[in-house]
Amino acid sequence: MSAAMAHSVQPIVSMRGIDKSFPGVHALKSVDFEVLPGEVHALMGENGAGKSTLMKVLSGVYSRDAGTVEVDGRTVEIASPREAQALGISIIHQELSLMSDLNAAQNIFIGREPRMAGGLLINEKRLNAEAARLFEHIHLRIDPRTPVANLTIAKQQMVEIAKALSHESRVLIMDEPTAALNAVEINELFTIIRELKAEGVGIVYISHKMDELKRIADRVTVMRDGGYVGTVPAADTPVEKIISMMVGRELTDEAASIPDLSQAETLLEVRNLNRGREVRDVSFSVKKGEILGFAGLMGAGRTEVARAIFGADPRQSGEIFVHGEKVEIKQPRDAVRAGIGYLSEDRKQFGLATGMDVANNIVMASLSRFIGPGGVLDDGEIRSTARKYIGQLSIKTPSERQEARLLSGGNQQKVVVAKWLLRDCDVLIFDEPTRGIDVGAKAEIYKLLNQLAAQGRAIIVISSELPEILRLSHRIAVMCEGRLTGFLPGGASQEEIMRLATQRGGNGKNTNGAKP
Repeated sequence: MSAAMAHSVQPIVSMRGIDKSFPGVHALKSVDFEVLPGEVHALMGENGAGKSTLMKVLSGVYSRDAGTVEVDGRTVEIASPREAQALGISIIHQELSLMSDLNAAQNIFIGREPRMAGGLLINEKRLNAEAARLFEHIHLRIDPRTPVANLTIAKQQMVEIAKALSHESRVLIMDEPTAALNAVEINELFTIIRELKAEGVGIVYISHKMDELKRIADRVTVMRDGGYVGTVPAADTPVEKIISMMVGRELTDEAASIPDLSQAETLLEVRNLNRGREVRDVSFSVKKGEILGFAGLMGAGRTEVARAIFGADPRQSGEIFVHGEKVEIKQPRDAVRAGIGYLSEDRKQFGLATGMDVANNIVMASLSRFIGPGGVLDDGEIRSTARKYIGQLSIKTPSERQEARLLSGGNQQKVVVAKWLLRDCDVLIFDEPTRGIDVGAKAEIYKLLNQLAAQGRAIIVISSELPEILRLSHRIAVMCEGRLTGFLPGGASQEEIMRLATQRGGNGKNTNGAKP
């Protein structure tokens, strides 16, 4: 959609001067935003910029403190998600809201099921038929009676889209829709988005993936620190310009500086690790001060290797050595005692207690240090320690008493890092360290990982983003179908990584002289 067309078409939704505050946080500062029929409008900004808050105002989750919302040129009050849906506005959150115990059709029409026998019984036949019609519309090939728990994340997301369309949505808000999808699934999602766009649906697209802008977006609105920065056409605006608008500064994208580690101590060694078909005879080592990147396609077994090392999943065989000494790891507490910390790809489920405050999350793995006389926790010392790490890692939070769930994704990740730094782990495993994190916060996480390596820690980074692997890694281990297919030096190319990532039946032999 051209800029001229954008000016001539009446918006479905127009938001003007939206203001919203929470205790200690001015989340939205007089923000403007609009959605036109048949456009994909990307909403960009660093974590904490206010994107999700603005969309929660539009979708009725939050009430606004000031400003106006218009639908089809008419001022409206949206006091609840149900009222938003009645106006044709639906949101698909980054954390999917489906009920795993129900089937796909039941999830779509929950609370609105077709009835029979005087309204006492659910008309299952009609329920399934209506769901099947929606699935056909978005080319989703599943049985409506399939339990949601049995579906992949990609298919669960498609069910969420079908649920939104069942409300006859005219504006569909998608928050990080591709975060957990592979390339094929992303293409399928984009096909659906283009079809919805052709039908006149306005799509609000929240993402941190710059490469997706040129493929799917018509316009881009950028927010920073709760305020409106500007709206630009996606096709004509360089990515560098959008990044600059987001962060208010230029970011460099330098490759990793490879240190000489020939004489460095080996902190972690893994020999012949096995766990079914997911992990097959994996052996590698990581030296003091080294960042070892793990690359591979989805399902290659990288996360499974990390979980087996950390004791989160049982291994069938294999040996683990820390500082040259064999350690027995049967559960995570054994790994922690051995000096291994693991930052899961799902930080909210496995890394944080989101309902607890920042201070208690930071000390969670080291509570015994803070037990005072009579077995009572020393709250003053806990808070003091938390403030130290908040300052050291530049964690953006009103105070150490802020609930972790209220922090941005990048700051939540830093809280998890602080937890393991306090525990003084020599080996740190980062699984998808920047998933769901904006470009500005990514740069900070990259800087932090390099600092940790420079301090003498052994770092393992698992990432699905090849540019990230190449930027961070001193050495790269590549996996395919549960096996290590080779090792590459940090200066390798994406093509070399992909060749090994698609090399079935690999034996983990060295490539280009990189050591295992």
